[in-house]
Order: sequence, then C-alpha cells, then structure tokens
Amino acid sequence: MRAVVITKHGPPSVLKVQDRPDPPPPSAGQVRISVRAAGVNFADHLARVGLYPDAPKLPSVVGYEVAGTIEAVGDGVEAWKAGDRVGVGWFGGNCRECDPCRRGDFINCRLFQIPGISYDGGYAAHVIAPVEALAHIPDVLRPEEAAPLMCAGITTFNALRHSGAGPGDLVAIQGIGGLGHLGIQFAAKFDTIGSLDRVKGDEYVPANTLDLAAQSKMKRPISLKRRPVDVARPSASAKPFAVPIPHL
Repeated sequence: MRAVVITKHGPPSVLKVQDRPDPPPPSAGQVRISVRAAGVNFADHLARVGLYPDAPKLPSVVGYEVAGTIEAVGDGVEAWKAGDRVGVGWFGGNCRECDPCRRGDFINCRLFQIPGISYDGGYAAHVIAPVEALAHIPDVLRPEEAAPLMCAGITTFNALRHSGAGPGDLVAIQGIGGLGHLGIQFAAKFDTIGSLDRVKGDEYVPANTLDLAAQSKMKRPISLKRRPVDVARPSASAKPFAVPIPHL
C-alpha cells in the first residue's frame, strides 16, 4: 500500500510517500479499514516535528481523522462487518481495565491510544483500529466531509451540547479555524445563533450587538425560527480540511 510516512522529525519535507507492505489481518477486537479520506490536524504537525510527548517511533504514519470502509474484521467482532462505513478520531482505543476505564471514563484511560501516535494512522491506504475507536458514518456524508468530524467535529459538537445553550440562544465562537467553522455550522443546526466577538479599530464590539437591522444586510440572515435538526455536515461552500485517499 502507499502511505505518507514520517522518516525523521523536521519540516514538511520529511513526509515521504512510500510503498509499504499491506497491513496483516486484524487481530481479535480490531478491524482493517480501507481509508477514503484523512483529516489534517495540528497534532499531526506536532508528531512530525517531535514535540508530542508520546511522539511515535519512526518511521511512522500520522493521521487521526480517518474515514473509510471496513474491509476485514478480527475474531470476536460482532457489531461491525465488512462494508460498514466508519470513522476513527482522536480516541483510538482504551484498555478497559484501568481505574478510569472501570469508571467509564474511557478518554482518561491510562493506556489511551491515539491513531498516528500509538499506532499507524490514516495517511495511508489502510489502517487497523480497535473496535472501540469506531464511529458509524451515515451514507449522506462523503468521506472528506466526515473525516474532520472525527476530531474537530466532535470537539465542537460536545462543547455546544454541554454548554447549556438552547434554541434561539446566542453563542460566541472564538476563531474560525479548523474547529470554529464547524462550531458555527453546528450552532445553526442546534437552532442557536453562532457569532463572533470582534474588534473594530480600538473599539470592542460584542457579538450580542447583532440585531435584525444588521441581519438585513447579510447575504444569508440568521433565522430565529425553529428549524428541524438534520444531519450536521459542512456547508457546500466550506472546503473540508481533509485529503481524499485514492483506493490503491
């Protein structure tokens, strides 16, 4: 298979496209995924330059916003089958035995795994991942749309979900980057109003000064009416922060 490999820590030029052996059949409790898209995340940069505390051993394959299709399952895997569309994000597996896991606090597992850090990630044609790391991808999402939702998406989704904001509430989203642009779209689907505080010269303009008169000048005014919640997906005009992986 082909993969983008970190050969040594350094600038982007250390990333090399290489032919590597296909991964072996998945072990018990694992699946092998045919990768269709991989999101680009700043933590991939940290791994590349060697600043991540648990930087992977080199050579390694980074990428932990993965979208693809299961092509093989290991022993004991019953909830998933070949052909299922799945994603893998920052949460790449847990031990199920340590104290945090026994309390259901899987994200703080003492042996917590991260794709691209703990094992080879999604910048490749195939990746092997434990079943506890899998998320189902609905058919309405293209792989390059779904991949960034595995980390940036779930981060902003959970932030809004646990914020206490309800329909019609105004929420402030600071910074329209890899996470912020998704947060704004989630806020719209939640029936909250996504906005940004901004600075005009030396004058601070709070987001709550936005009024209907200002909306009338927008190309797409904010609707205060309740809308049915649909599948949250990036807007057609937004460029996804993901790289399609050709099937090899």
